[in-house]
Amino acid sequence: MSSDQPLYQRRRPPTAGELHNIPWLALLTPAERELAVSDILIGDAKPGDLVCRVGRPVTYWFGVVEGLLKMSSDSSEGQTMTFTGIPPGGWFGEGTVLKRESYRYNIQALRKSVVAGLPVHAFHVLLDNSIGFNRFVMNQLNERLGQFIAAREIDRMNNPDVRVARSLATLFNPVLYPGVGEVLRITQQELAYLVGLSRQRVNEALSTLHEQGIIRVEYGGLRVLSLEALRSTVFSRVSVASPTKDQGRHP
Repeated sequence: MSSDQPLYQRRRPPTAGELHNIPWLALLTPAERELAVSDILIGDAKPGDLVCRVGRPVTYWFGVVEGLLKMSSDSSEGQTMTFTGIPPGGWFGEGTVLKRESYRYNIQALRKSVVAGLPVHAFHVLLDNSIGFNRFVMNQLNERLGQFIAAREIDRMNNPDVRVARSLATLFNPVLYPGVGEVLRITQQELAYLVGLSRQRVNEALSTLHEQGIIRVEYGGLRVLSLEALRSTVFSRVSVASPTKDQGRHP
């Protein structure tokens, strides 16, 4: 199949290894799992591919099996506002699927990625019948609410180090992104896209966190030595800094 085709035309059934990397499948009964597996489709996204687009009707609940995606939207002034990155193990869009709304954000692949999709109808069948699936979705919604509240608070500050630390803490969230573990495969340029800063400024912030013994910069990625310390760095800086006028998301 030609790789020049749109992503939705490159859908295929999942492999056994890809199914193993979908965290919520383990919470289902055998019958529920069989139903879900029969409906899950996989898309092999190239860098720049759009997984979903603002204004399009919701069709799937998506998850990242491998790679890295970016969630963003465009302001009325034409500026791109990045909300968050989505690393392996992350599933997103459950609120949109629940309400059967159109997408309010763009999801774009920052690198070659493997994306799974559960059709809307299958999502609702599981939601109506599976206790394990319900608990997973509730945990997702609760964790994501906390994530965006924290992001909103920090966006009121003009502190680049806080932005970098907060973004890293978010990407290492073990509930939302269980596939990451202790090492996140990400380049400084990819992190710069997510944070909305220059690569040079991101490098300076990472060097500071490295010197504090909170992270270790490794070839091709970042290792968190203390997630609690990384989170504490974020919150302690938020609590002592003076808020500024809300400037919204930075491009």
